[in-house]
Amino acid sequence: MDSLLGLPGVWTLLFSGFWHLGLTATTYTCDDPLASLLSPMAFSSSSDPTGTPSPAQLNWKVGTGGWSPADSNAQQWLQMDLGNRVEITAVATQGRYGSSDWVTSYSLMFSDTGRNWKQYKQEDSIWTFAGNMNADSVVHHKLLHSVRARFVRFVPLEWNPSGKIGMRVEVYGCSYKSDVADFDGRSSLLYRFNQKLMSTLKDVISLKFKSLQGDGVLFHGEGQRGDHITLELQKGRLTLYLNLEDSKARLSSSPPSAILGSLLDDQHWHSVLIERVGKQVNFTVDKHTQHFRAKGEADALDIDYELSFGGIPVPGKPGTFLKKNFHGCLENLYYNGVNIIDLAKRRKHQIYTVGNVTFSCSEPQIVPITFVNSSSSYLLLPGTPQIDGLSVSFQFRTWNKDGLLLSTKLSEGSGALLLSLEGGILRLVIQKMTEHTAEILTGSSLNDGLWHSVSINARRNRITLTLDNEAASPAQDTTSVQIYSGSNYYFGGCPDNLTDPQCLNPIKAFQGCMRRIFIDNQPKDLISVQQGSLGNFSDLHIDLCSIKDRCLPNYCEHEGRCSQSWTTFYCNCSDTGYTGATCHNSIYEQSCEVYRHRGNTAGFFYVDSDGSGPLRPLRVYCNITEDKIWMSVQHNNTELTRVHDASPQKPYTMTLDYGSSLEQLEALIDDSEHCEQEVAYHCKRSRLLNTPDGAPFTWWIGRANEKHPYWGGSLPGVQQCECGLEESCLDIRHFCNCDADKDEWTNDTGFLSFKDHLPVTQIVITDTNRSNSEAAWRIGPLRCYGDRHFWNAVSFYTEASYLHFPTFHAEFSADISFFFKTTALSGVFLENLGIKDFIRLEISSPSEITFAIDVGNGPVELVVRSLSPLNDNQWHYVRAERSLKETSLQVDSLPRSTRETSEEGHFRLQLNSQLFVGGTSSRQKGFLGCIRSLLLNGQKVDLEERAKVTSGVRPGCPGHCSSYGSNCHNGGKCVEKHSGYACDCTHSPYEGPFCQKEISAVFEASTSVTYMFQEPYPVTKNTSLSSSAIYTDMAPSKENIALSFVTAQAPSLLLFLNSSSQDFLAVLLCKNGSLQVRYQLSKEQTHVFTIDVENFANRRMHHLQINREGRELTIQMDQQLRLNYNFSPEVEFRTVRSLILGRITENVGLDSEIAKANTMGFVGCLSSVQYNHVAPLKAALRHAAIAPVTVHGALKESSCGFMVDSDVSAVTTVHSSSDPFGKTDEREPLTNAVRSDSAVIGGVIAVVIFVTFCTIGIMIRFLYQHKQSHRTNQMKEKEYPENLDSSFRNDIDLQNTVSECKREYFI
Repeated sequence: MDSLLGLPGVWTLLFSGFWHLGLTATTYTCDDPLASLLSPMAFSSSSDPTGTPSPAQLNWKVGTGGWSPADSNAQQWLQMDLGNRVEITAVATQGRYGSSDWVTSYSLMFSDTGRNWKQYKQEDSIWTFAGNMNADSVVHHKLLHSVRARFVRFVPLEWNPSGKIGMRVEVYGCSYKSDVADFDGRSSLLYRFNQKLMSTLKDVISLKFKSLQGDGVLFHGEGQRGDHITLELQKGRLTLYLNLEDSKARLSSSPPSAILGSLLDDQHWHSVLIERVGKQVNFTVDKHTQHFRAKGEADALDIDYELSFGGIPVPGKPGTFLKKNFHGCLENLYYNGVNIIDLAKRRKHQIYTVGNVTFSCSEPQIVPITFVNSSSSYLLLPGTPQIDGLSVSFQFRTWNKDGLLLSTKLSEGSGALLLSLEGGILRLVIQKMTEHTAEILTGSSLNDGLWHSVSINARRNRITLTLDNEAASPAQDTTSVQIYSGSNYYFGGCPDNLTDPQCLNPIKAFQGCMRRIFIDNQPKDLISVQQGSLGNFSDLHIDLCSIKDRCLPNYCEHEGRCSQSWTTFYCNCSDTGYTGATCHNSIYEQSCEVYRHRGNTAGFFYVDSDGSGPLRPLRVYCNITEDKIWMSVQHNNTELTRVHDASPQKPYTMTLDYGSSLEQLEALIDDSEHCEQEVAYHCKRSRLLNTPDGAPFTWWIGRANEKHPYWGGSLPGVQQCECGLEESCLDIRHFCNCDADKDEWTNDTGFLSFKDHLPVTQIVITDTNRSNSEAAWRIGPLRCYGDRHFWNAVSFYTEASYLHFPTFHAEFSADISFFFKTTALSGVFLENLGIKDFIRLEISSPSEITFAIDVGNGPVELVVRSLSPLNDNQWHYVRAERSLKETSLQVDSLPRSTRETSEEGHFRLQLNSQLFVGGTSSRQKGFLGCIRSLLLNGQKVDLEERAKVTSGVRPGCPGHCSSYGSNCHNGGKCVEKHSGYACDCTHSPYEGPFCQKEISAVFEASTSVTYMFQEPYPVTKNTSLSSSAIYTDMAPSKENIALSFVTAQAPSLLLFLNSSSQDFLAVLLCKNGSLQVRYQLSKEQTHVFTIDVENFANRRMHHLQINREGRELTIQMDQQLRLNYNFSPEVEFRTVRSLILGRITENVGLDSEIAKANTMGFVGCLSSVQYNHVAPLKAALRHAAIAPVTVHGALKESSCGFMVDSDVSAVTTVHSSSDPFGKTDEREPLTNAVRSDSAVIGGVIAVVIFVTFCTIGIMIRFLYQHKQSHRTNQMKEKEYPENLDSSFRNDIDLQNTVSECKREYFI
């Protein structure tokens, strides 16, 4: 169903006429003392089971001076009978007169009948009231929610440790009148209209109900055209069916419009309110409201003849009903202001009664019990021993999958009987000493919180286990065994101190409720158990079922699925995109900028703009480059689209679908520094904006559903195109090219960049219906860059300074995250206070971060300690979170500190002061340092904007490189920016945002890359000459050479470094695949260093580093092989003239060994080549136009890593693209899609030519293969590796290659 963000403010006005006493809290005075007028007989207590009065009115001084039981323990209670149901608004207590006996805390229970009690709750938890500090002072408590009941019970929880329990009490309130009807499951009330059809545009239906049955129809109405409304109890939950004029939707097949409530079959009053205006509906059960939009075509609800309450009678068949009837009581039943029960009591003609409906609520005397503790709760009931057979039955409800239900030792040595829940399945076991164990299994998922009935009967060697016989669920299971009943029956568990094996419990005790316990076909009086006259028990609540649905409301966020046990709930976050105990935290980052910071490269990502907020993640493309990080969102129509026959009377309209909500897109745009969308309009006799003064023929719709008559490249509100602003339009009389209305194709193309108008959601075209009129349009993806929040930082430079923001509202879940850096010893990052509650984050010592929070149960403090100081002036990350499941604190990557949240007590975080950032309201313990990227429950806090108007705080915080400089790899330099940092890869052979993307190329035998050191040159366009220049008169005192290569060819020449005095350095592979480095530092002296541990021409990636500084030389191969050498003192390498990769094409006087290797050149892949601060391969591929580099032969950019697993000679060029959506070149006025006629003709011609060439190619290939096979048969067969390319095999076979090297140094 469609959920609503909120209903209009007119709701209150629309429904104000329907409110009445039964619906709203009373506005008159309701605080009369109710207990002071009672007789002593109205009081009773746990200490007087015989019914002896225990008078204990406030200020009572007669007799014992109040109630004080002989034994002070947790099983005591004081009760009063107020005579009738009244409205109770407050209570008050005193201690016992003239004594040291008083109660310091207590709870309250209420009942209509003195049975089946209900505990008073606030904030969905059993409420504890503060009691007295002495015997005489009076402590009053106003109830947050008034209660309607006849019986009130005070339950002491704690008392004066120097005395005993002692109480005098008062209850305040007023009388309560209501109209009640009792339905017996075979009856109903029909409210018949004065006319045949009741048609309403708005409805208000309210009622209260109580029932022991989990199923039954409360009311129903329907019309002949398919309208219907039905409220039905189904398995203890209320289901509402509502349909407006849809003949296809029938009640029997319609899905529910809404489902609310849980455990509503508890024989307690529950309130229902249904409000409808048209299709907008509010459905409220107790305190929980669901908003939805009704299905159907109309706004009116048309009901024929009548509404039925309590059931759906079948017309013409008295006593017959379509569904199970409601069995229970209804109170204050109103339909659009009409009191239905009052009309029925007065026997008005509008009401027709079916069956037996009475006007007082019958109360079945059923006593439930609750097993509280999973280790110590039990109930012992006696049975009749040594009977041939056994009969036990009861009902139970629980959320736990496992627990002992019944254990009894059988007499006559017939063993023991165990009945338990195991994995939600009912398991009955008869354990025999001599015979095999008998077992019966039945049922599944019995831990669903519903009442289930169990019956065990053993007669004549047969034992039968029956489950939910009334519900006609599984068939009866029977087995054959001889048993004799025992004397004791243990329900729920076993006593701790039991030595005799009368009770066996192989699993944990039962937690849940039981009722209607029968032994030997006799009901057991559980009130007698409570009074101590029957059986025994431990950790039981008698006369109430305190089961609680912890999944209502569902505190699992972002559509997480809730499950529960008796004591807690669990959230299944799979497939939600969120994680954490309550599915609160997004698993995605908030922008492409954050993905870049995490080290990611370009690709598709999900971004979650509001983190833990309500907006869903959005799939975008992140083009992470060195300059800007572009974020692109595609829509459903980015191709050039042709338009014909559009006119103002019949406009062409196209709505763009971005695969997300408009709220998601708006959040993404608002959080970006710049956004744009390219719009193009190609036209032939089709006007665009009809400039200069006409009404536009084409416009687009933006985010606020507003019409915009300006085009790309123009300013908002200016009805022009880009050429109009630049004064470059085809016709200077118009402000758009297309407005010239030419017969030739032209276009208006530009970027829309006003963020408040983006994204484009629709385009409307109205001028393509004239003769020879055509148009084609294209709207590109939404593209944004710049995260306005991630680098949003402030600097606090006085301890008394702080930033203040509105109160942080986070009742059920809160997450706070930010970065900080400081040199201070301590300081408060953030603080927000309430009346009692508070939340605070601080650096409490140089190595400790503390998170303190109090939701009313006392402060909880989490500390994360670091082994290294956190006040090191480096950025550190902090994330604190509090949910209904746990409280946690994370600092950087240190171990997370967590603490489970208590399931009972207060759980709402209620704050009311301003939020202080960087300090406290007391101006003490302020923070000195920087805070950035502050997020509160996914909402971004603009620190810089607030700092501009706050003394003691500066916007921004320098020094990002001190923390993140290590992210710039391979010689990249960190450059400080106001919003973050960037990596300058000028002097690195790598590129990319972090200088980690290798630059590599495929060389052929003839490929040569020559880099000349003749004059200074800039390596990149945006770098100054001095920072990237190499001068000719520079005689290097060191060489730092690094490269990676892949080849299958030996010999090969990889690199040659030439000086102006015929000195050189050469790197080559010998014929045997060994690597050789040759230094010639004078004509007389040549040094040769050979690494021959393996054949390096093996199609694998190898990494070589050569470092010489002065006399010391180091050669390292593949991070493992290392050679060290010291030259003589007079060695000096002359001024470098050129560096050559691959074949040497110029005559430089090579020695014989290098000349022989040079004949082969280099066939393979070189990557990340660097000489000192020069990257020659990068210069050839990226800056060939401005760098002193010359390329001969084919040089194809590719990935060496890709070549490792492929044929080296077959590698194709890999191109990168910044546009993942395949943007086409639109400089031509029309694409092939628009030039349909010429495209067809050209296609036919192309096919004919293609077929012809294919035929010729096949013939040539056949002839060549025939000739080649003849040649091959005459050659000597040779063995080669299976994956070696044929060209490499031929190269290896070349004769007269490099000979064995002389004067070599080997490793």
